[in-house]
Amino acid sequence: MAGQESYAGLGQYPSKYRKLALKSWLRMAAVFLVVLGLGYVGFSSFRPTSKAALAIDPRLESKFCDIPHPGRPLIQYVLMIDAGSTGSRIHVYKFNYCKDHAMLEDEIFLQIKPGLSSFGDDAAGAARSLDGLMEAALKGVPESLHACTPIAVKATAGLRMLGDEKSDRILAAITDRLTKNYRFKLIPKGAVEIMDGKDEGIYAWITVNYLLGTLGSSEHKTAATFDLGGGSTQIVFEPKFEVRDPTKGGPRMEPGEHRYVMAYGGQNYTLYQHSYLGFGLNEARKKIKTLIAQEASDSGKLSVEHPCFPAGFRELVPLNGGKSQVTVMGITKDSATPSSPEACYKEARRILNKDVTCTVQPCSFNGVYQPPLDKTFAENPFYIFSYFYDRTYPLGVRDEFKLADVKALMEKVCKHDTALFASKEQQEEVGAENQYCMDLSFQYALLRDGVGMADDRVVRSTRKIKDAETGWCLGASLAVLDQNRYCKPGY
Repeated sequence: MAGQESYAGLGQYPSKYRKLALKSWLRMAAVFLVVLGLGYVGFSSFRPTSKAALAIDPRLESKFCDIPHPGRPLIQYVLMIDAGSTGSRIHVYKFNYCKDHAMLEDEIFLQIKPGLSSFGDDAAGAARSLDGLMEAALKGVPESLHACTPIAVKATAGLRMLGDEKSDRILAAITDRLTKNYRFKLIPKGAVEIMDGKDEGIYAWITVNYLLGTLGSSEHKTAATFDLGGGSTQIVFEPKFEVRDPTKGGPRMEPGEHRYVMAYGGQNYTLYQHSYLGFGLNEARKKIKTLIAQEASDSGKLSVEHPCFPAGFRELVPLNGGKSQVTVMGITKDSATPSSPEACYKEARRILNKDVTCTVQPCSFNGVYQPPLDKTFAENPFYIFSYFYDRTYPLGVRDEFKLADVKALMEKVCKHDTALFASKEQQEEVGAENQYCMDLSFQYALLRDGVGMADDRVVRSTRKIKDAETGWCLGASLAVLDQNRYCKPGY
């Protein structure tokens, strides 16, 4: 018995204790093998299967931060389609939420022609025309974010002039195609619509001042914007009035639809805005040509040469609803009508309707009230863009200049002599576009005689600020993000 006890104490006696120890060891070995196997399987499931899998899609990352503001996604995309009178354009905006508000990080821009209004009764064709733009969206936005990326299609003055019935059918066809063919999220309100001219101007103002960093500052050194489109033009600025004396009254903005109040970054802004429908560049061309043709018709002429146009220009201009027409031609070297910059400028001034009754003074043109620029907006920056840029930049008027420089360019172009331009590129530019004189005459008249800008006023014209396109699209996209939340934190 004692021997058995001594063996048992050493653990060497072949009794039930040895059997129990062996079973425990086997169980531990089995568990170890299972854990090892599961670990291998788990590790294998996370192992990259290719070199491509090693890289994170940079479209899902921000170059400014790794961790988003609490409650926000790191990256949020917005798709904004500008369906203008001459063509459609898409902006694929990439925003980050490194801070508590959306910050623009990148942009993809693509444009196509013609515009939606050119399709007339072919609503389905108009909708299909946007497919090329949507391809840019599909490539630019990571597939994992398609369902939470908002999209909007905003048509402007061109489609508005097509009439309610045709334009409504086109908008309905676009809505249907976007819903059925793409996973992007239509914004809750006004996803596909003709945008109010007032909103177009306000969004452009937000875009420019957002990019300049002037929003949210107590100094209120905001820039004015003047956007010349094809069918309409919009002006927006923050006028500064003298402090009112409650006993004597004093300067102030008159009440009306032109008064727009908004808040941003803890600051309140009272803006003046107006959209002049029918005074975009394309509509102005029609008005000037019709005016020239009507004057000739009233004199019993079936054709007329005019200094607005160079030699070789010839266009049939319909009158009286198409019942008659007059041939408008450019002047030649031996023409009885001399080249005269003043002659075209005169026609451009006439279409502004400065003689229309001004019911609420002071007025800009066409009987529209506007606070005077020289008294209420004398110092802050003034940005002009779109067709203003397209007609001045190629001919050497760059970035920052005085209105007098536009006048000088107008007078130079209206001499219809390409040899006056030093570079071959500028000569080819003027020679390829036979409506330059008329366009610049209208633009100068619009700024000088229309809104009352002085010749020595410094203006700025650009297509981009900080690598982002100017115009209303960015401002509209910021409003979209301000009104709703789309992608969830952590995607």
